Amino acid sequence: MRKFNITVNGTAYEVEVEEIGGAPVFAAAPVAAPVAAPVAAAPAAPKAAPAPAAAPKATAPAGAEAVNAPMPGTVLDIKVSAGQSVKKGDILLILEAMKMENEIMAPRDGVVASVAATKGASVNTGDLLVSLN
Repeated sequence: MRKFNITVNGTAYEVEVEEIGGAPVFAAAPVAAPVAAPVAAAPAAPKAAPAPAAAPKATAPAGAEAVNAPMPGTVLDIKVSAGQSVKKGDILLILEAMKMENEIMAPRDGVVASVAATKGASVNTGDLLVSLN
């Protein structure tokens, strides 16, 4: 068991961490908060607007093979366009993840049916990038 002191937004916490079979367990208990001078009551903050609903995930057209993001990252460059012929191993796009540029390659010969990703977009693992016919 290891103990750590962590401060979040001015509140100090003493945290004990124990590793069990590769799955860490965290237990946090607030520690005495710093004492501040009395302040006049501030007006209540306005309620935050509800988060927008997530956009539906793009899917490959019927009969097309989906090329999905293998990891979360940012699309740096798109090397193909719809209707373009590609060979197995051709670079479809460049995906940046953890400061590394990853070349996403065509898994087979085919024709690009659609490009779902846009340059500069953030993608999650499994998001559709390109579909091949």
